[in-house]
Amino acid sequence: MRVQVLDAATRDLADGYRFYDRQAEGLGDYFLDSLWSDINSLSLYAGVHALYHGYHRLLSKRFPFAIYYRIDEGVARVRAVIDCRRDPEWISERLK
Repeated sequence: MRVQVLDAATRDLADGYRFYDRQAEGLGDYFLDSLWSDINSLSLYAGVHALYHGYHRLLSKRFPFAIYYRIDEGVARVRAVIDCRRDPEWISERLK
């Protein structure tokens, strides 16, 4: 399956990178490598994840982040990459 990362999700990844890069040298790069690995796994596993707020939700393997996506016409479109520590109400609003 093809995977498309929408602009909003790319901005989420950049925000996460900046946060982790401030925590320790090289951690931002590790964050991006890990999240891109999770996102790329959708080419094989898209659609098997539970639905939350109308999106499939893939939990990252190494960071407390969730990848929200929908499948449209054989393409897994990643809409958001959100820190799971956020307020659930904020997450719900963000996905509307």
